[in-house]
Amino acid sequence: MEDTIAIIMAAGKGTRMKSKNSKLVQKIYGKEIITRAVENVKRSGIEDVIAVVGYKREEIQNLLKDTVKYAIQEEQLGTGHAVIQASKLLEGKKGKVLILNGDHPIMRPETLKKLVDTAYKREESATILTMVHKDIIPYGKVIHDEKGNVKEIIEHKDCNEEQLQIREVNLGMYCFDIKELLEALKLLKNDNVQKEYYLTDVIKIMYNKGLKTGSIVVSDNAEVLGINDRMDLQILTKALQLRINTEHMKNGVTIEDINTTYIYDDVEIGMDTVIHPNTTIKSGVKIGEDCEIGPNAYIREDCKLANNVKIGSFVELKKVEVGEGTKIPHLSYIGDCKIGKNTNIGCGTITCNYDGTNKNETIIGNNCFIGSNSNLIAPIKLGDKSFIAAGSTITDDVPSESLAIARQRQSNKEGWNK
Repeated sequence: MEDTIAIIMAAGKGTRMKSKNSKLVQKIYGKEIITRAVENVKRSGIEDVIAVVGYKREEIQNLLKDTVKYAIQEEQLGTGHAVIQASKLLEGKKGKVLILNGDHPIMRPETLKKLVDTAYKREESATILTMVHKDIIPYGKVIHDEKGNVKEIIEHKDCNEEQLQIREVNLGMYCFDIKELLEALKLLKNDNVQKEYYLTDVIKIMYNKGLKTGSIVVSDNAEVLGINDRMDLQILTKALQLRINTEHMKNGVTIEDINTTYIYDDVEIGMDTVIHPNTTIKSGVKIGEDCEIGPNAYIREDCKLANNVKIGSFVELKKVEVGEGTKIPHLSYIGDCKIGKNTNIGCGTITCNYDGTNKNETIIGNNCFIGSNSNLIAPIKLGDKSFIAAGSTITDDVPSESLAIARQRQSNKEGWNK
């Protein structure tokens, strides 16, 4: 969407989060709230993004760096005032501007794209995203005329009894024609109790000017929830967890307990793989078909698992490539490692990958057997069909088809513990 710009409002204090840091740098499922908001916009096809920052802005700028442009809102004087601060970056531009809040981190990119596409298709100067809720909730009510145009948005506290019954509410997400928005912003006033400039007033200004103003209703109310406090953060984390897990199940993955399985963004899992309870799989992991993972497994970033791999109980993997048919059944830490095909990693095996300064790699070949309670001191290479005796601490490379034993001969000291 080359002719579309996005403005993300990220200047608020968010005091209800009870944190010394900005609300927007709190993490939800491994990513900061504002990072998710920006990623969702860019995945919708909009590359030109402006973040309106104010409170704790250095935290947001240090996080996002030059992935967005910035407008500064020194005083928080309302949503309209926030957009006015960004208006200089819109001058001379044509097309549409998408405006949304930075504390709505689980918006689907497809929903944002639909909002913008609808605005272009209908040739509307303003198109707003709305929600229809079965209950009366304290959101601004969307008022339509007899032709379906949006006349205005009335804040909940200003509604009469009839207007309070309206179930279609404003979500604070808009798509405006840039030229018409800039003209309307000049007419905004702050003649209200809060002395703030409301972006919602732009809708009424455009409607009274005779411009087309419409709305589309979001299909999933959960994705438009915002975050104000720690409880909201937990609720949205659960919503995101269930969304991701559901998508994997639709694609042929068995998840035995959807509530105790945590699969982060951008994970690939092949068909007929089974994920047992209490398993965590971090972003970027790739798992093949017919694998068995868990229970109580922790698959960290940069792992790639081929088909028919078994990762059992209390196994942690980090930056590991695992070949087809290999088994790591239980109680092992494997990090910075490449493992070939049809290899068995015994219980209690550790790749000792950190020497205090650098991370080093362990390479294990095909058809190997690593005995229980083995320590593999990286950097090290074990050839194909090598066999490591249980209880060994291996410090040197092991040739193919060799047995490596590295444990001291037993001696008994009789009466030593009397």
